[in-house]
Amino acid sequence: MSVVAVEPAAGFRRHASANPDDDIRWVDDRLPSLDRVHRLGLGFDLILLSAVWQHVAPADRQRSFRKLATLLKPGGVLAITLRSGPSPSDRPMHATSAAEVEGLARSVGLEILKVETASDLQGRADVTWSSVAMRMPDDGTSALPLIRGIVLGDDKSSTYKLGLLRAVARVAEHAPGAVAPVAGQADAVDLPLGLVALFWIRMYLPLVRLGLPQAPNNRGPDGLGFAKNGFRRLLADGVDASDLRVGAVFDAERGSALVSALSEAASTIASMPANFTRFPNSDRRVFEVVRGGGSRAGGLELTVAGLRRWGAIVVPGGLWRALSRHGPWIDPMLVAEWARLTRGYADRMSIPVETGIVEAALEWREPIRTTAIARLAADRILAEGRQIECVWTGRPLSSVRLDVDHCLPWAAWPCGDLWNLGPCDSRVNRHEKRDRLPSAALLSQSRERIMRWWQDAYLSDPALAARFGREALGSLPVSDALDAAEVFAALDWRRLRLAQDQQLPEWSRQLQDVT
Repeated sequence: MSVVAVEPAAGFRRHASANPDDDIRWVDDRLPSLDRVHRLGLGFDLILLSAVWQHVAPADRQRSFRKLATLLKPGGVLAITLRSGPSPSDRPMHATSAAEVEGLARSVGLEILKVETASDLQGRADVTWSSVAMRMPDDGTSALPLIRGIVLGDDKSSTYKLGLLRAVARVAEHAPGAVAPVAGQADAVDLPLGLVALFWIRMYLPLVRLGLPQAPNNRGPDGLGFAKNGFRRLLADGVDASDLRVGAVFDAERGSALVSALSEAASTIASMPANFTRFPNSDRRVFEVVRGGGSRAGGLELTVAGLRRWGAIVVPGGLWRALSRHGPWIDPMLVAEWARLTRGYADRMSIPVETGIVEAALEWREPIRTTAIARLAADRILAEGRQIECVWTGRPLSSVRLDVDHCLPWAAWPCGDLWNLGPCDSRVNRHEKRDRLPSAALLSQSRERIMRWWQDAYLSDPALAARFGREALGSLPVSDALDAAEVFAALDWRRLRLAQDQQLPEWSRQLQDVT
């Protein structure tokens, strides 16, 4: 069992950390916003607030409750203990009641499981305690029916709505670090519009290149609002869809084409699918778009900050969590409906379509699995006469015994970012770890070795440090991507999310093997 403990007081966190526990992770966060916890993308089976609620101001309680409810998994339990009685002179408190909590629970769809009262364990006659246990009966948002309605029920004059929904889902899977809460809104996140446009282009390039129609009477780029100058240049230059990712760098010619294509895609997304995707029986838009000024032409580094220059797209929190937590089940539904629409358009236009070709074009192609840069860094260190050690065992490695390992396994999460690549004893990599997830205990034991490798291999080289930072900002919940300790903490959170979302088998070594 893994526990996330939230504590805003630095002194308390230091005291708790003095007795480290591999299954407890401490987070500096607080109610009512819990922004840092929400950025982790985790769902919880149990949330416990013990003697906390009386310190939450009444004006903040409704927001606090919504934030807590959105962190629960389906079937998850929220348990709160409430203190009643006079406040100590040195600790101001606010009045609480079980009735207030029950009302808040029902307002967010939680069912009441149990309410109990008890006397004070310290024997204070004027202090009593109440405990309220509540459960989330389903996903708590109606987001899944909303997604199903958009995919299967909405009228569609093109594949654009599916393209937008899938692009947002891909951001949830591959670039959760790019997401930020929306100030002033109770439950919403914003994504860089340029990032959504980037993934949009990435999905449509193979389809348009094969002449697969994406709207009635459309074949190739003609008739597609986003397939103008920049997109056509990317087609003509043979740009591979898998190259369009955070961290990539383009020269002046291709950078200029991509800037133009991003602007065209952002404009189409804002005016078409984001504009016409509405909540059921309502004129209210599901997605709100805030346009930006775009970027300059010329050489281009794809960073999260740079992709924000095109603006932002605001996504309801419930929809975002559903896409984050249920992506492996939602994506096949999106692909199946997209393929059905495409084949339908082709049939009406008498365009022959080979069996399976649409699904193949819709496959989300990852970058080629390569560890070349990490291997070159290792060769450089060895050539300088310095030692490299296996990040998992601490054993010194020669060039013959050195493999470059994906810390988070490629089979579960195809990520070739530099922070995810480290030196490993070849026998350990091929016969022990393979495609398993390192356990929390093993990752903790390996912390100093992993950070030392990052420093020696990447962060000491200005060019590689820049790439390391771009990639970490895109795929991990970090604010300073060149702070090795912060990146490692984010790696640990990402490990926990993979363990939770995919239930991957874990790998651990006997502690005496780890030096």
